[in-house]
Amino acid sequence: MASPPVTELTDRAREIFRLVVEDYLSSGQPVGSKSLALRRDINLSPASIRSVLSDLERLGLLAAPHTSAGRMPTEVGLRLFVDGMMQAAEPTREERAAIEAQLSQPGPIEQALETTSAILSDLSGAAGMVMVPQREPRVAQMNIVPLDARRALVVLVGEDGTIENRLLDLPNGVSTSSLQQASNYITARLAGRTLGEASRAIEQEIKSGRSALDEASQDLVTRGLVTWSEDAARRKVLIVRGQANLLDENAMGDIERIRSLIDDLENKQSVAELLDSARVADAMRIFIGAENRLFALSGSSVIAAPYRDREGRVVGVLGVIGPTRLNYARVVPMVDFTARSLGKRIG
Repeated sequence: MASPPVTELTDRAREIFRLVVEDYLSSGQPVGSKSLALRRDINLSPASIRSVLSDLERLGLLAAPHTSAGRMPTEVGLRLFVDGMMQAAEPTREERAAIEAQLSQPGPIEQALETTSAILSDLSGAAGMVMVPQREPRVAQMNIVPLDARRALVVLVGEDGTIENRLLDLPNGVSTSSLQQASNYITARLAGRTLGEASRAIEQEIKSGRSALDEASQDLVTRGLVTWSEDAARRKVLIVRGQANLLDENAMGDIERIRSLIDDLENKQSVAELLDSARVADAMRIFIGAENRLFALSGSSVIAAPYRDREGRVVGVLGVIGPTRLNYARVVPMVDFTARSLGKRIG
């Protein structure tokens, strides 16, 4: 169900709707007409407020969990609030300083990613998530090392000293000399380039007939590059911290939903694929409840933002996941600031 435009609501309905959503996101509890009538900024009787609440309920923006309970925003209502009414609260000076201080600590990038996930969890009160950057290091050397008659190990050494391995299935009858020729050929053309740059250059050279390789070695070169490139592209590593934050006092009454959310987080590949949509969109993404089928049962929300390296390229995604009653006005700008701070740390 699509939400009506904010402009279709009367000023009175818009104000009451905003107050209901803000109170619900703050307390996690349905908001009643009596509590709204006690507010000094609303000069309406409880009966008038109940009439407006009923109108908002008919529009699908609010719902009452029980007959005698107050109202709470639906997922459609939350989407309307986030997109058209939310007043973002930027991180405080102290919060910004704390985030930057923690991310500026010396150490390997993996440590900074772990720290980022913990920061997101602590500041949001939800679970923090960071996708490890899919980086393309400059390559120093690639070797194809035979393991037996049918398998070889493709070893790639980066200019930064990183070493990664991939298994390669060999065709029948491949000689040791062909493996060595392929290794020498790849290394000579990889040095100083990213794998993608070298792959394109080698492919063009082979297609144009300028390669001095025999047919068997050409096949090994192609197999080696494809094996390494495809595996790297598929691999999405997700760091999650703060799952315990999901088990707050409000969650205890809805333990099945929380159990479903924990199960979702255990399936890190699916969550990583969801986060990856923020990389493709190149912008902040907010998923509320059943808007994404992955969280249709748990009714969870995800706020995700891409982070960039110093050259402005998107290299990963970070975010938070929690119940739909996240404090969006505070968490959204905090996630954005953390993404920009981590980007300064990425080389």
